[in-house]
Amino acid sequence: MIQIRDIHGGIHPPENKLQSLGEPIRPAGIPAQLILPLSQHIGAPAAPVVSVGDRVLKGQKIAEAKGFVSAPVHAPTSGTVVAIEPRVIPHPSGMSAPCIIINSDGQDEWVNHQGISDYTAVDKNTLISTIREAGIAGMGGAGFPSAVKLSGGQDKPIQTLILNGTECEPYITADDILMRERAGQIIAGAEILRHLIEPQETLIGIEDNKPEAIAAMRAAAEGTGIEIVSFPTKYPSGGEKQLIQILTGKEVPSGGLPSDVGIVCQNIGTAQAIYRAVNHGEPLISRVTTVTGNACGSPRNYEVLLGTPVQYLLDQSAFNASDCIRLIMGGPMMGYTLQDTAVPVVKTTNCILAPTVEELPPPPPAQACIRCGMCAEVCPVSLLPQQMYWFSRAQEHDKLEEHNLFDCIECGACSYACPSHIPLVQYYRASKAEIRQAQQDKIKAERSKERFEARQARIEREAAEKEAKRKARLEAAKARQAEAVKGDSKQDIIQAAIARSQAKKSGDADPAQAAIARAQAARNGTAVEETREEKQQRLEKLLASTTKRLAAAQEKLAQAEGNNDDNIAAFRTAVEKTSAKLAATQKELDELKSSTDGAAPTDDPAAAAIARAQAKRSGQAPAESEQEKTQRITAQIASTEKRLAAAQDKLATAKANGDDKADAFATAVTKTQEKLDALRAELAAITPTTATPATPVEDDPAAQAIARAMAARAESAGMSEREKAEKNIASLQARVEKTAAKLRAAQESGDDNAEILATSLDKMRDKLTAAEQALAALREEEN
Repeated sequence: MIQIRDIHGGIHPPENKLQSLGEPIRPAGIPAQLILPLSQHIGAPAAPVVSVGDRVLKGQKIAEAKGFVSAPVHAPTSGTVVAIEPRVIPHPSGMSAPCIIINSDGQDEWVNHQGISDYTAVDKNTLISTIREAGIAGMGGAGFPSAVKLSGGQDKPIQTLILNGTECEPYITADDILMRERAGQIIAGAEILRHLIEPQETLIGIEDNKPEAIAAMRAAAEGTGIEIVSFPTKYPSGGEKQLIQILTGKEVPSGGLPSDVGIVCQNIGTAQAIYRAVNHGEPLISRVTTVTGNACGSPRNYEVLLGTPVQYLLDQSAFNASDCIRLIMGGPMMGYTLQDTAVPVVKTTNCILAPTVEELPPPPPAQACIRCGMCAEVCPVSLLPQQMYWFSRAQEHDKLEEHNLFDCIECGACSYACPSHIPLVQYYRASKAEIRQAQQDKIKAERSKERFEARQARIEREAAEKEAKRKARLEAAKARQAEAVKGDSKQDIIQAAIARSQAKKSGDADPAQAAIARAQAARNGTAVEETREEKQQRLEKLLASTTKRLAAAQEKLAQAEGNNDDNIAAFRTAVEKTSAKLAATQKELDELKSSTDGAAPTDDPAAAAIARAQAKRSGQAPAESEQEKTQRITAQIASTEKRLAAAQDKLATAKANGDDKADAFATAVTKTQEKLDALRAELAAITPTTATPATPVEDDPAAQAIARAMAARAESAGMSEREKAEKNIASLQARVEKTAAKLRAAQESGDDNAEILATSLDKMRDKLTAAEQALAALREEEN
């Protein structure tokens, strides 16, 4: 004989169960359209395995489980899939979720299915898989996938199997009538559960306000060893942890599961569904649902296909919408208001309640807490609802968790007993949602932090690898250089000199080999004498290179002067230095050629060296040729003309703005003009007055650069300020694009100059922005 224990607290609200027990279970029929949410259970939503337009049969799988804690969905009748889209689902917030919509064809044609004739001869894993594929979830309200519960019993010893037939909440009679009419199927399902779990005892708990159900269950369980236990009615004795305490005296620890104390608990509706799945091969596609309330003219219990719209059931129960204060899914204590009657019946729907105003009047406005302690007296979990209420209002989530907020089963007993009519459960639900959201945000933040740290580590690792490769290349180069130095010897240098002498005498000297020999000699501290031909080749190459550099420098100077660039002085200095280097190189080359022309040809390098030394010791410096002097003075005149033009522009601007530096600019103009006059006089002195001005040689880069600069200055002189600004912007844009291309190439190749190029590009972009602003200001002035 089982000893009955009592639970802490609890209440005795009006039961109101007789209204819906006047008739047996009635088939609700097949509605025109079924709406099947993909998430009718705790855990991951199912994933569709059908497409729009597919015809499906009754019992066919239309969505498969995704994850361990999940359950598939099956077609409740035959028909056509017309949509897979979000629809409003049964939820306190009235949220939408993905659903499969089936238009029924009225044929109710079954898919091929077959049960297991002798489940005791089948492997337990096969049985659990059968239950999982049938999509069975807890039908008492929680919706926890049954296969997950049964799998947990394999690694934890289970002493007691409990079937919950309590149905303690007012108005709901779905389990009561199921036990009256289908007790044999429930007991058969319990036998399957016993075979899987192998408990020491099996108990079915039923409140004593269901005498017909108790009698039917005891008759069906006779001789099976399953004990039917009746105990006094009290709300909420149907809670899982409360029923365990009543029947066994054991208390599930805070945050724990029944399996932690050796117990598995299932609803009697779940047991009946397991029997149908194993013995007949039928998945969970329908359930018994109570439709009651005084706004319904014919309250009763229906066998309802899952996905049936609530409005379809109300129409069959003579529902009067004008009399209904609010439509509730579930009971009056733990149910929630439906915002739309188009929501479907799901696996956890046990009741549709349509009360009138007199039957379930709206609660009066909440008043201040009077600290009476009634909420704590009726709490079945022995919590402190009053303290939790204050912490919830202050959003002190840490203290709420310390007071075991998540042990609250949201039974509503505290709200029912509160004389101040404070909706305590609503505060607890809101706080739970806030805490869960904060936990999710924290998890997301931690994951973001991990990704950021991983990225930083990867960047640092790549930089370290790049630096290691660079150092390795540098060390390898140093090693090769040291090996080369080690391998070189004086004998090698002598042999190289002999080879060059022989090559010269044979008329096929190799300049590249000569350069290599000179480099080796310099590395060993031994000078190698350069032949006249080698020196002439070197000077000619240097002259060509310097000429190109001078042309480029003059072109940049002309552009800078045309754009009134701040770097004019730097460009002018570069032109002068390059011009001087060009003149010096030309002079050295002319000296070499003249000494070659005046001296007897000789192939003796030693004699040539002696001759050069004697000329240097005697102090005889070769005079500058007339052509060299003319080129030098011409270049200086061009440069001075540009400086004069720039100085005159600055002077004009200073006078127009009333600048104090106007006198200094005037002095600079005077001095520059005097220098220009002197250079022109010097050029006139060495050029015959009757001579025709020399025409620049088309192939002379320096002359070409001077001509371009003069043309640019002439063109700029005739431009308006707006035209000059537009030309300056175009030039800056081209320079920005060119520098950006160089920067991209440097970054891709890992060039060390990438940082310098990036800085230059930023400066150019700043100049371009300033120029565009200046142009905009000019346009506004013109308008």
